[in-house]
Amino acid sequence: MTEIKFEILGQPYSKANSRKMVYFGNRPAFIKSDRARDYEAIFASQCPTLDPIIPYNNKEKQDVAVFMTIWYASRRPDLDESLILDCMQGRIYENDRCVKEKHIKWAYDKENPRAEIQVVKIKIPPP
Repeated sequence: MTEIKFEILGQPYSKANSRKMVYFGNRPAFIKSDRARDYEAIFASQCPTLDPIIPYNNKEKQDVAVFMTIWYASRRPDLDESLILDCMQGRIYENDRCVKEKHIKWAYDKENPRAEIQVVKIKIPPP
């Protein structure tokens, strides 16, 4: 596999703006919002799983470029692909640290919010 393309239906939410504060005993912590966790489940049910996934460990590292168009249901959301990159961990690649190039576009489709995603293996030249 040198390239994979797929589509995830549903609107992703901003990871940074989708935090909520909870308490573990007396200690406050910030966790993903219910909407962000719901999107993770939607993503998992639609995302293909590569076999094997793209490695990024101590023995072998494969870098990738990600091309993505995120279609939002309203004009309000900020462009934020970070939740989608996290959701691809364990399905497309081992760790999102392998993403060395990103091309992300914001688009509007009130009737059909979605993310169109392409992941391509790349080679980074040595310094």
